[in-house]
Amino acid sequence: MSRCSARLLQLPDETLVFPAHDHKGDTTSTIAEERAYNPRMQVRSAEEYAALMNGLNLANPKMMDVAVPANMHQGLHQEDVAHRGWAYSAQQALDLVGQPDVVLIDLREKAERERHGCIPRSLHAPYTELQENIGEGGILHELAEATGQAPADCAFGERSAMAVLAAQDALLTTARHIQGGIIAWKNAGGSLA
Repeated sequence: MSRCSARLLQLPDETLVFPAHDHKGDTTSTIAEERAYNPRMQVRSAEEYAALMNGLNLANPKMMDVAVPANMHQGLHQEDVAHRGWAYSAQQALDLVGQPDVVLIDLREKAERERHGCIPRSLHAPYTELQENIGEGGILHELAEATGQAPADCAFGERSAMAVLAAQDALLTTARHIQGGIIAWKNAGGSLA
């Protein structure tokens, strides 16, 4: 087991963990859950960990072409997207709800929506399907042309900010996101279904 894993496993069972790369769509866990269900936390050495990971023969994750450049630039800063005028504050998003030409897009995975709730009447278009959805004939492309306003949201605003950049690159100039994501929405008094 690595020193980092050993230190993590010494924390109380109820300590929240925010995994960076959870392919099931969960955004939070606990030390107890990781100890019980994460095989990577059950290895005894760096060599055992390397063997475990090499034996998985994993394909590159979806959206690797978007995530790697963002990581190379030390992540995407939501403030940069907001500075370009491509973000709504949570309060602005609340004010948009109910307008007939506005559809909110939820980029989170199905499991996240089920576990944490979603903005009422938001359309589910997972981030992992972004490239297909912003291309011609894709649902986000069609919505942008039909409504002019289809702000995106996610848990904390990072995926939605990256989605806005990708949509802007695809010439969907009305693409916007909710800065701070669902967390900001809830803090502004927004309801979840």
